[in-house]
Amino acid sequence: MGEQRTTLITGGNSGIGEALAKKLVARGERVVSVGLEEPTWTHELLAAYRADLSNLEETRAIAQEICRDHPIDRLVHNAGVILPNLLPDAKPEDILMLAQLHLGAPMLLTQAALEGMLARRFGRIVFVSSRAAMGAPTRSAYSATKAGVHGMARTWALELAAGGITVNVVAPGPILTGNFWGIIPKDSEQQERMARNVPVGRLGSREDVAHAISFFLDERSDFVTGQVLYVCGGTSLVGLGP
Repeated sequence: MGEQRTTLITGGNSGIGEALAKKLVARGERVVSVGLEEPTWTHELLAAYRADLSNLEETRAIAQEICRDHPIDRLVHNAGVILPNLLPDAKPEDILMLAQLHLGAPMLLTQAALEGMLARRFGRIVFVSSRAAMGAPTRSAYSATKAGVHGMARTWALELAAGGITVNVVAPGPILTGNFWGIIPKDSEQQERMARNVPVGRLGSREDVAHAISFFLDERSDFVTGQVLYVCGGTSLVGLGP
């Protein structure tokens, strides 16, 4: 591998973001985490910031601060919220909030990091999206904004390719994280039934997704851009059933 890189991970304090952060620092790479909370663990290669990325001005300020203090080579936008509701109870305000969190926040962070990436002629941008971008009950705001991530990533891939920057998407299926258990009771019959409906016969782990993100972050992945990789146990093919 080449020189030591610095990766900014949104939502790096828990779930998939935490698993990725630990994976990267174990390899001797620098990580910057930004989220509602700081990670519960520390490491000499880990820097942590707190910010509400659903707030536009707070995001703008933290983006400038982080990119002033760190040479960000790679950005993983993992922070996300689901806000589930069937259509009769869905709120347009949820779309606006999730649009800022899932789309506006990575735009501001990438804009702040872009000058350095272009100067070094190296950059990796990875969005953590969702299989729900293909559609899922109760996911009006979430599916809409995650599908928007795919379009924005492909646009950036075209715009940034000549500068040595790749832009890709990892779209997980059902993954055992706090977000998942916020909707499906932990170790419940509902969770077991969902696992049986996954073609590979199990629900995903944080490490499954972190592994896929690592592929896109790799310096050797410079010929892969504008792609969506479903890490979903086959659910993108058949759905999750009732």
